[in-house]
Amino acid sequence: MAAARRRWSVYLVRTAEGALYTGIALDVQARLSLHQAGRGAKALRGRGPLALAFAAPVGGQSTALRLEARIKRLPKAAKEQLVRDGLPRGWLAASRRRP
Repeated sequence: MAAARRRWSVYLVRTAEGALYTGIALDVQARLSLHQAGRGAKALRGRGPLALAFAAPVGGQSTALRLEARIKRLPKAAKEQLVRDGLPRGWLAASRRRP
C-alpha cells in the first residue's frame, strides 16, 4: 500500500491501574497485541492487563503525531472525556493545518 494511502490512528490504552497511555499506529489491534505481549512501549510493560479505551482513524502520520502530542499534554480528566465523547470537533482540522 502506498504511504500516502495509509490511514494512521490515535489510540489510548488503559492499564490495570487505570492510567491511560496514548499512541499511534497503522493497525491498532496489532499494536495492542504487541503491548499485551510486553513488546512495544516500555511504559506499558508489567502494567497489564491492558485494554483499548479509545481509537480513532486520523489520516496521515504527521496528523497522528500532532494529535498524539496534544493528547499526551491533556490532564487525565480530559483524556477520560475523550474516551467518553471522542475527539472534539475541529481537532482533526486543526491538526492538518501547516504551521
